[in-house]
Amino acid sequence: MNILRFITAGSVDDGKSTLIGRLLYDSKSILADQLEALEQQSKNKNEDGIDLAILTDGLRAEREQGITIDVAYRYFATPKRKFIIADAPGHTQYTRNMITGASNSQLIVILVDARNGITEQTRRHSIIASLLNIPEVVVAVNKMDLVGYSEETFNSIKNEYQQIATHLGLKNVHYFPISAFVGDNIVNTTQAMTWYKGVSLLDFLETVEINPHSYTQPRFQVQYVIRPQTEALHDYRGYAGEIISGTYRKGDAIVVLPEGISTTISKIEHNGKEVLEAKAGTPVVIHIDDDIDISRGDYLVSEATQPLQNQEVEAIVCWMDKRSLSEGNKYLLQQRSRLVRVIVKEIIYKIDVNTLQQQDEAESVKLNEIAKIRLKAAAPLVYDPFAENPPMGSAILIDETSNATVGALMLQ
Repeated sequence: MNILRFITAGSVDDGKSTLIGRLLYDSKSILADQLEALEQQSKNKNEDGIDLAILTDGLRAEREQGITIDVAYRYFATPKRKFIIADAPGHTQYTRNMITGASNSQLIVILVDARNGITEQTRRHSIIASLLNIPEVVVAVNKMDLVGYSEETFNSIKNEYQQIATHLGLKNVHYFPISAFVGDNIVNTTQAMTWYKGVSLLDFLETVEINPHSYTQPRFQVQYVIRPQTEALHDYRGYAGEIISGTYRKGDAIVVLPEGISTTISKIEHNGKEVLEAKAGTPVVIHIDDDIDISRGDYLVSEATQPLQNQEVEAIVCWMDKRSLSEGNKYLLQQRSRLVRVIVKEIIYKIDVNTLQQQDEAESVKLNEIAKIRLKAAAPLVYDPFAENPPMGSAILIDETSNATVGALMLQ
């Protein structure tokens, strides 16, 4: 049984937590003791006598205010599929939390309040979905019960969002009229909207096809050099890590980057046993024919299809710090196990989340703003453009003083 990782996003009070609660409740994924506690703590009760949002609002501050602050993760399964759900916060100041949850998601559910239509947060979360290259986008028009289940309202929101999707290049977009509070079109289709001829949201989530390892270029980064130096394993030297993308086979010609030294794979180990090949997502230990000085953070890549290597790069950044990003600022850039010092050479443009247009003259990038910047690194960066291979094109910026993550990067 495969796993679908998805995130819910939207503006404040659009019903993200209630939607997830409804999925868990109607799919019978809540234990009896959880249900009893839920009934006792509920304030905003539905017709079943419970407040479904409490299932995901775990922090005390969230329950008191009725909002989501941190990203809450929930797990459930149906006979057809397992699910990992990230419930993202809706407030603008918590957009950085949403980016964290979206970075590992294969699908995003963007909720839109049928009464309010498309908002600034709808656009901002759609931009992030586009930048993170999330393959499937679901637009769930929620609270249809509060607009009389109006087909005209649903179609108006759908038509407006289609323009946004076209502008951002979102290809696989699916639309659902729902009511998370009542349960319309969540697990079961409803008779309240006879004009809707599609399946329920859960039916779609159970059947949508997503290939999590569709990037074919062989990419592997060394996380740890295994050198026991014992009597039994005197000459053992292996390079441990997870295959980022593609397939590795014994005998493959590879290049060690950034040094650029060619060699051949002599052995691949998985779970302590030798295997002839291993695919993306598999933790392995790779052995090579030659004695080469290889360190944590180095890459072993296909000799035929090598990634880019540049000290000066352009990237889209989602800024996550209260202190602004400005030209001349210095940070640490982290690509999985590799850390490199960088300096901001130029802010090329910012993206206006309301108009989706570029603002060419920008002196700084503030919290939750999105911009394209140019960086210069102290050593060559090894990467594929994010659009071609997201796992190889993503990175984060770290403030060296506080050691805090301040920006999420998509290398261009």
